[in-house]
Amino acid sequence: MSLQSLVQVRTGRDGVLSRRTFLRSVAAGAAGLGLVGFKDAMTLHAEELRKRGLACILLFMRGGPSQFETFDPKPGTPIGGPTKAIDTAVSGIQIAEHWPNVAKALKEIALVRSMTNREGEHQRATYQLHTGYPPAGGIKHPAFGALVAAELGPKDFDLPHFVSVGNRFTTIGSSFLGMRYAPFVVGNPSQMPGNVEVPRGIGDKRFGRRVDLMKDLEEDFAQAGGAKLVEDHRHLYASAAQMVRSPRLKAFDVSQEKDTVRDRYGRTPFGQGCLLARRLVEGGVTFIEVDSNGWDTHQDNFIRTKTLSGTVDPGFTSLVTDLKERGLLEKTLVIWMGEFGRTPRINGNTGRDHFPRAFSIALAGAGIKGGQVLGSTSADGTTARERPVTVPDLFCTFCHALKINPRKENLSTEGRPLKIVDGGKAVKELF
Repeated sequence: MSLQSLVQVRTGRDGVLSRRTFLRSVAAGAAGLGLVGFKDAMTLHAEELRKRGLACILLFMRGGPSQFETFDPKPGTPIGGPTKAIDTAVSGIQIAEHWPNVAKALKEIALVRSMTNREGEHQRATYQLHTGYPPAGGIKHPAFGALVAAELGPKDFDLPHFVSVGNRFTTIGSSFLGMRYAPFVVGNPSQMPGNVEVPRGIGDKRFGRRVDLMKDLEEDFAQAGGAKLVEDHRHLYASAAQMVRSPRLKAFDVSQEKDTVRDRYGRTPFGQGCLLARRLVEGGVTFIEVDSNGWDTHQDNFIRTKTLSGTVDPGFTSLVTDLKERGLLEKTLVIWMGEFGRTPRINGNTGRDHFPRAFSIALAGAGIKGGQVLGSTSADGTTARERPVTVPDLFCTFCHALKINPRKENLSTEGRPLKIVDGGKAVKELF
């Protein structure tokens, strides 16, 4: 093998050397050439080995959960309302009373009580907490799930890299990363996705001929200037064709689980979504988002958060516990968060309004040290008093857990380089 052939490895669409290809080529060839020792060659490949099997599950509380009724209660104060606090498995840490399962499992979970941001409008804040960027002009940033899938997802995988469960609203997509990393949306986690079976009477050969015919029909359109659209369309159909014939497809079938397991997660869309997320991680899917809707509690905050917590508490905890028992938690980052928090002031409808200045999130797995609280809010709940964590800090922390370089640049459709995370620093105390 010549030095020239060593460096002439395959490049990506934008001409940038493929990191995986480069490392594999170096590990395979450099030692043989005597350019580096075998140990050094393996060190070059070590980062890729560490990334194998890494996954991320985002539990998104759509609408903005109240920190006072979740993980930063302030009982006995005017801002605390009627919500009581309960002890947890970690001495000295209390959380809101409607989270008894999380309280028992807190040794595996870290709480951040000092998140701070400026975006207080649902659509803008949701966009930012999914991409790391506030909305800006005509730029459409890819969802973090798509970025993680592009960085960690194996290229020859036959299921979607990014699955979104229970989202009734518009899902932030893959943007310029392309259809390969677009979210596959599952509306009802208790049912198999629709149209994932080959039509009755259609064998593999006949199915393959149909796919080939479609490619031929698209060729004229591609040559007439629609090459990019055709490329995305082909990726979509190629992924679908792989998926319907994949033996891994059974990962979507939660009915294969014992009734006792399904009951423990909760027979709710969110609970079964968490169970599906665990099955998908076991099946090799890289990023799964499970949504819990209804957290926009401008009215009847205390009644509604009690109901919502009763749904999310068992699903969240069963997910973390099962991942731990199956040896998957150390390689799976679990994120619990919404787009912002709620006001310390209780309004005239016994509700709380939007409040991004100080709110809470929870993290587990992928090197996160459980059983701790990072940061705190002021006594009146209006500011992140100790160790404020910004959105860029948070996304750098995600990247650190998943061994992704947050400063890596991708080229947008317009040719503009965009970092995975612009600014911020990983919160190393969490690890």
